[in-house]
Amino acid sequence: MTALLPALVRSAVLGELWTSVEVVETTGSTNTDLLARGGPEGQVLVAEEQTAGRGRMGRSWVSQPGAALTFSVLLRPVTIPASRRGWLPLLTGVAVATAVRSVTPVAATLKWPNDVLAGARKLAGILAEQSGQSAQSGQSGQSGSSSGSGDVLVIGIGLNVTTPSDALPVSPSGLRATSLLAEGATVEREPLLAEVLRSFERRYLPFRADPDPAGVGLLAEYRSLCATLGRHVRVELPAGKALSGIAEDIDADGRLLVREDATASVSAVSAGDIIHLR
Repeated sequence: MTALLPALVRSAVLGELWTSVEVVETTGSTNTDLLARGGPEGQVLVAEEQTAGRGRMGRSWVSQPGAALTFSVLLRPVTIPASRRGWLPLLTGVAVATAVRSVTPVAATLKWPNDVLAGARKLAGILAEQSGQSAQSGQSGQSGSSSGSGDVLVIGIGLNVTTPSDALPVSPSGLRATSLLAEGATVEREPLLAEVLRSFERRYLPFRADPDPAGVGLLAEYRSLCATLGRHVRVELPAGKALSGIAEDIDADGRLLVREDATASVSAVSAGDIIHLR
């Protein structure tokens, strides 16, 4: 593998939001490390290998060393109300998808809430954690004082870059994984990481100043990238429940609005696994 060169990324992104970019050879989880570390907003921690990487709902994230971008960013979104912090993982999905589209020919899309797809295959996963709680699609941790750990939100991203097709896993939900290489795209990891970070900054700073997803254009941008909207879906909810229907829209709190088959009523889904049926 070719080691990622952090100096190339630092020269491209350090400034207004990003304060440091650190690369380590191996760690358990970059999310766990940044949550334990705390400190100023804008830290980026990249690992060539994660031995205890996590996905949504406690699932593991597996990647070959040096074949992916596995990294976390530390935020202190004190100006964003708890009810709107669930948008931050969705914002991250938009940033990753648009960065992939910018530097490769892959037309990345989103599966609600924040899986990044290439076609029907999973290219990247995102996990946000705050004060020991997850902040996934409308679910946010509790905010605290400006100096307390409750203000720390860490977002982890795992993006398959050069993983060969025969080494890609199948997720527990049956969604096949892919990589940029498997999709026919060759790209160095440094410019890709830099573009993801710049793409995130361009959306996060306006949203931090005015946490209205419609007003800052985030809601419209998410809708335009979301492959779930307009699809017939099955939603596997917590506690073993499920519903099916047409995914009609995303509301101001980042929830998926599903018109149910059985009753034609609209349910606002804040957390759950989405299966695209057709």
